[in-house]
Amino acid sequence: MRILVVDGMGGRIGQEIVSRLRAAFGEDLEILAVGTNSTATTAMLKAGANRGATGENAVRVTAREADVLIGPLSVLIPDSMMGEVTPGMAQELALSAAKKVMLPLTNPRIDLVGITKTPLPHLLDEALTKVASLLDKEV
Repeated sequence: MRILVVDGMGGRIGQEIVSRLRAAFGEDLEILAVGTNSTATTAMLKAGANRGATGENAVRVTAREADVLIGPLSVLIPDSMMGEVTPGMAQELALSAAKKVMLPLTNPRIDLVGITKTPLPHLLDEALTKVASLLDKEV
């Protein structure tokens, strides 16, 4: 199973996701890292992603390969992350056939209702539990 982790800005969230995936599921899991910028990609590679790439075309290609997409919800919103997420990136990710496990982190102009303001570490725990169920494994 291929897991695609997407992040931007400094890549801190993606780095934490990759690190937790690697710790929970070991080396058997193929983790693809795509950053909206090279800093984010580098952070995810350092955390243990198998392969990494940067930019819109990398999103387009790897979104087709992935079974599961995980990252902040803002990667599905055009022009989010201060414009780093291009409309093309957002569209390719949203249209990907991959199962999406998105963290409810968005820009200040969007309010998500029906969810609680949960700290990031707890959101990451929930996301890992969801990925584990998709892999038929336990965390």
